[in-house]
Amino acid sequence: MSAEKGSAFLLKVGNGGSPPVFSTVAGMRTTQMSVNGEAVNVTSKDSGGWRELLSGAGVRSVSVSAGGIFTGSAAEVRLKGNALSGSIDDYELSFESGERLSGRFLVTRLDYSGDYNGERNYTLSLESSGEVVAL
Repeated sequence: MSAEKGSAFLLKVGNGGSPPVFSTVAGMRTTQMSVNGEAVNVTSKDSGGWRELLSGAGVRSVSVSAGGIFTGSAAEVRLKGNALSGSIDDYELSFESGERLSGRFLVTRLDYSGDYNGERNYTLSLESSGEVVAL
């Protein structure tokens, strides 16, 4: 398997429809995704001194963080609206290989910054709410 380009890791936000139509959040320069799992320990005296975990149990979540240059795209405006209202919305992550992940996320952080005579930048964090599925 060859290395994939980071620029092909895209974050898309839904339009609120059913089924949602996704638009790419423009201007992103960095993206990161973390899949988190919480282990359920079922170790007993019969475990022979080794920890045992219960498969399929616990809480799983996906966290996404990204940053880039604000372009004022419709997708960025929708994302900002979701952050201000605390709304959970449909998002999709796509990769160069064609793999896609889809789920509902809450914008937990949206920061803007800028230098005098420079572009306005943003960073954001998303946390999953419910199941995230591979498409």
